[in-house]
Amino acid sequence: MSGALALPFFRDALVAGLLVAVACGVIGSYVVVKEIASISGGLAHAAFGGVGLGYLLGFDPMLGAVGFGLASSAGIGLAYQKRRRGLETLISMVWAVGMALGVLFIAMAPGYAPDLTAYLFGNILLVSPNYLVLAGALDVAILASATLLHRPLQAMAFDEEFAEVVGVPVRLLLLLLLALTALTVVLLIRVVGVILVIALLTIPAAAARPWANTLRRMMVLATLAGGASIVIGLWVAWWLSVGPGIDLPTGPLIVLVSAGLYGLSWAARSLTEGGTG
Repeated sequence: MSGALALPFFRDALVAGLLVAVACGVIGSYVVVKEIASISGGLAHAAFGGVGLGYLLGFDPMLGAVGFGLASSAGIGLAYQKRRRGLETLISMVWAVGMALGVLFIAMAPGYAPDLTAYLFGNILLVSPNYLVLAGALDVAILASATLLHRPLQAMAFDEEFAEVVGVPVRLLLLLLLALTALTVVLLIRVVGVILVIALLTIPAAAARPWANTLRRMMVLATLAGGASIVIGLWVAWWLSVGPGIDLPTGPLIVLVSAGLYGLSWAARSLTEGGTG
């Protein structure tokens, strides 16, 4: 690992991964508790439409992803508040339409078709210093929101109807949560890509859930699980490239490590409960 840390791009990737782990740990915990993982998946694929629009009109594709992601989060949030039934159908439509628009926009763009692998599966080794600044800023916004609005956000996540009865502004908080989820999703596209975003957003939080008796503890454990997944995935990718000479994409490796930690978490919890029972 020390050899890898001597490489500037690897250090940037490591810092980016740890910053992303914070966003995933906090937002992912809300997503898992509120059971809106499908919404985050829909936002990820809707954001791809913005990537395609950026290529078509000649601006930064990630800016397009932010715009599409925020617009989709607002639309899904408003639809969720008005009609609870049929929401999965709406999310599926947003999911499919976002991908379809992205592909069409890219096909319409002049010149050679760009390589979409980095957007579909991510490449954390290609992050720029500007990405680190954006990731840090998003972490600050997420941590500030989770700290200042901890009680109302927790009430909304666990029991939305009760939160409304006691006067919590559920509608505004849901839109805020979905907007932060959309921004986290766009941030994750650089790391694991559109296709794997939902995994890194939810698996660390799901792995942390059996060991957490409070939402804050779940967020901390999810952040640690996400950070461990990214560090181990990066190290495995580097070791395979310099050792056996096998070049594998980091995004899928990170997700597989995260899934492995999830399996270990639940296996350990089952053994613990069996031993105490």
